[in-house]
Amino acid sequence: MKHLAAYLLLTLGGNESPSAKDITGVLSAVGIEADEERVKTLLSELKDKDINELIAEGSSKLASVPSGGAGGAAAAGGAAAAGGAADAPAAEEKEEEKEESDEDMGFGLFD
Repeated sequence: MKHLAAYLLLTLGGNESPSAKDITGVLSAVGIEADEERVKTLLSELKDKDINELIAEGSSKLASVPSGGAGGAAAAGGAAAAGGAADAPAAEEKEEEKEESDEDMGFGLFD
């Protein structure tokens, strides 16, 4: 896919017939080592073909692929809270969160 992406970037940039060297150059510019065999295969598959026609052809094929289905059933509701006993742990958790926020020693991300 990365080789095809490089090819597409080159064609979008105005290079109507990218070479193996062009594709390798794009990939190496972003720190990716190109596989020469895959580049050769890609170029042989795309030789004398218009990339825009290939994209249009592929898009029409994808249009016939089912991509959704019926929505899932709604989840059942959980059990009701047990009352006052459950409220105490929630209050303790809130206090702990306040303590954790002091770990930045008074320096915020946007100070």
